[in-house]
Amino acid sequence: MSSPDEESSRDDVSPRRIEDPAAFIRAETRPRPVPLVPEVRLYLADEAVPIWQRTEEELGEIGLPPPFWAFAWAGGQALARHVLDHPEIVAGKRVLDFASGSGLVAIAARLAGARAVEAADIDSFARAAIALNAELNGADAVTPCPDDVLGRDEGWEVVLAGDIAYERDLAARVFAWLEALAARGAQVWIGDPGRSYLPRERLEKLAEYGVPVSRELEDSEIKHTAVWRPKPA
Repeated sequence: MSSPDEESSRDDVSPRRIEDPAAFIRAETRPRPVPLVPEVRLYLADEAVPIWQRTEEELGEIGLPPPFWAFAWAGGQALARHVLDHPEIVAGKRVLDFASGSGLVAIAARLAGARAVEAADIDSFARAAIALNAELNGADAVTPCPDDVLGRDEGWEVVLAGDIAYERDLAARVFAWLEALAARGAQVWIGDPGRSYLPRERLEKLAEYGVPVSRELEDSEIKHTAVWRPKPA
């Protein structure tokens, strides 16, 4: 049986749960312009490894995926750039930004004139980051969505998705869903640098960008990244 002193010592070194994700994000990141989309500023981490380790320590869980919300990934940057350069894609429309992460693409859609934007992400820290970043950019009609919308159709006119081809099984489900949305008439736009599970044969490339990224996260400092749409059925 442990003594009170031993129990106290154990409590002192045990990981703490993060009770205020927004405060954690403010403490571990800082606002800065996005390299390819300088019109947008996000709370971003300086380096990948420290915030990744810090998140695991605070949550008391090892082996977590990287904090996607703390970085501007290549696919999201390219898609946000494309939306801002072609505002007619979203202007006046109801938009879903799927797997929103930092909210970059959702914010770009709002700045380009979208009527309303739902930024869906199942990660509670991502939703906190989306809210902070939307406020930072005056994107008042961006709403973080806690629901898992994969497989659902709530009548969105435009669906945006950046960097969604990381895992084979998940990518297969996501692209089947996106194709179904496109088949019923939604505009579906995808930002991706050509990751392993991107079904290129089922997509058409519409634009390509050289995206500045961190070598910690990618295999180069400039990632050639495309904007895609599902091919017509």
